[in-house]
Amino acid sequence: MNTLRAHDSVSVAELAQEHGVSEMTIRRDLEELARRGIVRRVRGGALSLLLRGEESPFGVREREAVEAKQRIGAEVASLIADGEAVLLDGGTTVLEAARALAGRKLTVLPLALQAASVLAAAPRVRLVLPGGEVRQGELNFMGPLAENSIRALRFDTAVIGCCGLSARHGLTAHDLPEVAVKQAAIASARRVIVACDSGKFTRTAFGAVCELAAIDMVVTDDGIPKEEHDALNAAGVTVRIV
Repeated sequence: MNTLRAHDSVSVAELAQEHGVSEMTIRRDLEELARRGIVRRVRGGALSLLLRGEESPFGVREREAVEAKQRIGAEVASLIADGEAVLLDGGTTVLEAARALAGRKLTVLPLALQAASVLAAAPRVRLVLPGGEVRQGELNFMGPLAENSIRALRFDTAVIGCCGLSARHGLTAHDLPEVAVKQAAIASARRVIVACDSGKFTRTAFGAVCELAAIDMVVTDDGIPKEEHDALNAAGVTVRIV
């Protein structure tokens, strides 16, 4: 992955030599990355699909900061009471919250097929799905049908993911249709919890979702920069560090 971030293409032979493994091992790894939408296989190697200035593919992000995301997901779940109506945004960190909530008695509207799959077999969860188009790769619901479904409902808690979060720019996301869905979710919830690992505080994405004033709580890990922690507190946002 480090090689892919630095170069537009990779060679099977060069990677095998660099990592001291067989070319067959590298080929298997590249096939897996291709399946996850991270590379496109070509003869002798692969071309990177990690576009500069855009969000990394879901298959990349789900392998980053895994333990922190699991802790964040568990903490988010502990903040939600049985019987609540909960909206779960897309993204890898919110997916961990879905896993932690699977045994609870809740009404849940997930905005991604991954979370819907996790909750589909949960016997105590009343699962409600939005309409709309599914974004390729991310598998998030988006578009006017999804937005209208969200606006027609009221939630006790919305658990929102993000691509970037800062005092200066607020909560941001790369995909513009996703921005509109997040805004609808925030407007329809009594309480907004942002679930993000601390790496998101060093990034600002293209689309502005909301200012800090629209957020009630942020759950993150202990890598959050002090200045961002202080700015969140000054804006009246509760910060939970796990």
